[in-house]
Amino acid sequence: MPPSLRLLPLLTLPLLTLALAPLASAAAGKVDPRIDQLLDQLGKVRAIHAVQLSPDGQRLAWVVQSHGKPVIRIADADGRDARPLAMGGSPCRQEEIAWAPDSRHLAFLSDCGGRAGDMDVYTADVTRHDATRRLADLDGYAHDLAWSADGRTLGFLYVQGATRRASAVAAAKPQVGEIGVEGLEIQRVATLPADGGTPTLVTPADKYVYEFSWSPDARQLAYVAAPAPGDNNWWIARLYAQDARAGATPRVLVDPKTDTGSLHGLQLALPRWSPDGRRLVFVGGLMSDQGATGGDLYAVPAAGGATVNLTPGIRVTPSWFAWTSPRTLLVSQVSNGQSELADYAIDARHATPQRVHFNLPASIGDGSAAMAMSLSADHQRIAFVQSSYTAAPEVHAGALGHAAPPAVTAINAALAPSWGKAESVEWEHDGRHVQGWLLYPAQYDPAKTYPMIVSVHGGPASAVIPRWPGVGYGSVPFSNLGYFVFMPNPRGSFGQGEAYVQANRKDFGYGDLSDILAGIDAIEKKLPVDDKRLGLTGWSYGGFMSMFVPTQTDRFHAVVAGAGISNWQSYYGQNLIDQWMIPFFGASVYDDPAVYARSSAINFIKRVKTPTLVVVGDRDAECPAPQSFEYWHALRAQGVPTSLVVYPDEGHHFVDPAHQRDVLQRALAWFTHYLPAR
Repeated sequence: MPPSLRLLPLLTLPLLTLALAPLASAAAGKVDPRIDQLLDQLGKVRAIHAVQLSPDGQRLAWVVQSHGKPVIRIADADGRDARPLAMGGSPCRQEEIAWAPDSRHLAFLSDCGGRAGDMDVYTADVTRHDATRRLADLDGYAHDLAWSADGRTLGFLYVQGATRRASAVAAAKPQVGEIGVEGLEIQRVATLPADGGTPTLVTPADKYVYEFSWSPDARQLAYVAAPAPGDNNWWIARLYAQDARAGATPRVLVDPKTDTGSLHGLQLALPRWSPDGRRLVFVGGLMSDQGATGGDLYAVPAAGGATVNLTPGIRVTPSWFAWTSPRTLLVSQVSNGQSELADYAIDARHATPQRVHFNLPASIGDGSAAMAMSLSADHQRIAFVQSSYTAAPEVHAGALGHAAPPAVTAINAALAPSWGKAESVEWEHDGRHVQGWLLYPAQYDPAKTYPMIVSVHGGPASAVIPRWPGVGYGSVPFSNLGYFVFMPNPRGSFGQGEAYVQANRKDFGYGDLSDILAGIDAIEKKLPVDDKRLGLTGWSYGGFMSMFVPTQTDRFHAVVAGAGISNWQSYYGQNLIDQWMIPFFGASVYDDPAVYARSSAINFIKRVKTPTLVVVGDRDAECPAPQSFEYWHALRAQGVPTSLVVYPDEGHHFVDPAHQRDVLQRALAWFTHYLPAR
């Protein structure tokens, strides 16, 4: 769900802090003892945040969670002889890895040389016992380290003097003072010489940069940027290019607002220079969140000119790509709910899919961007992190060929799934092919009937792709307690082409709901699901659906709504990011209030009889807490069983481990009470 700035401090909203709100909120009665056992098991997984293959293809570096902190490990390309990056002293954070073109120096961020949490830029010479050197002492937030092709300069995104992580899903800073004017934090491209020094802010101070890339000759930068505040304006960002020096004048290459083709009014991401530096290719489409990239592939001349949609009509969703020659691209894409890696042939007007390297019921990525791959300089070897419903996260690396490379780590090898088997389910509805994922109950017995929980993903421009769960809100754990779990990818989702993504514009909660109900019908025709024991849940857009759907059907008998939106009309005025809503609703709420009212649960609230647990972070910058209060208040006024839990100092993505555990614990308890598995 696209971000928003929070309202003025919620001084009148009573925070139900964890110390004052024990778990019994689900309902009176004892909590199922299996819940604590399940949460303990989920907490054993060690997250792998990133992996990078050295340009010569000989070494791997990855970032793994260890004793509550991210740390770097170095290994041979096959995973052998893995060792921690030694820096001496007490344990500290190490993250954001980037190999230099010489395959010898690894750049990274760490707080090892300063205060805890104060991240500075370092390099390590892996050929000299990891001899480390601090390149720059930073005062702010940095990420996305990237070397220029000549190895002389390191670039990164930098918010000088930052007070928070630059992300709309992070907890919002207090909205005080003159809103939208005071206290703005600007993210810019900064550069450092390879031998260190003071960072140079290269891009203009009036542009908030979301991502960037170096030209092949290291003389230019391409970047996606918009005016500040940054959390608000990604949806109206333009593509720029400029010389890679401070004070250079940027030139606009693409402005979706004025584009006259299929990109008009949409979003763009991931600009990448062609090997000859003469044009840029990027992903363009209807996207809900920065970082959740998906759409068609577009091209534009580096000197400026008309954009060209290279992939109109394709039935997959490209998410990431890299040039592998002047005439070929390697593309990671969502295909029918799975991760697919394919070669595309590219010319002046078209990018055409060629061979598929692999198609996996798993999530893949190197941590730098959605579905990104880490490639050797000759494009012959590849590395990424992979996880699924059957295998916990591991680093995979090997030759780029006709099959996915094997795991080269055993970080989580001792973990085995305790939930039921997973299968892809597919059905036809309203002339569209629809797909989703179904988890069977653990210890499934076909002679018994079972309840089913339907979990709607966020976005809506996103997709459910199998991944191993951790502690925190998610749908997989319900399988452990005896539920079928249905995770559909209805219209509006990635994986079936751009027309499918755009099919729920001006139609939130209607066409996508009909797709979901048709999927439930298809499942019930072949499996022993008890239609009188259906539950519904979701986070973000899924939270909106969890609030709205019970106003349209009485088919669901228990709901958990996470960080949802109950009233699009009040939401429009509560946030400062109306830009994201116009592509989806077609106009502002002031120009077309009816389209917003049509999808607002609060306008149909008298129809709701379903027991509903509502959870949200008090500093959620994407789905402000007042939306949850409004829904909870309406249910309580009508005598509908409901509970609202507001988590202090949390944004859209919870970061406190205690809160991550508690929110899932409450959801599990809510369903076991109101939707028991017999």
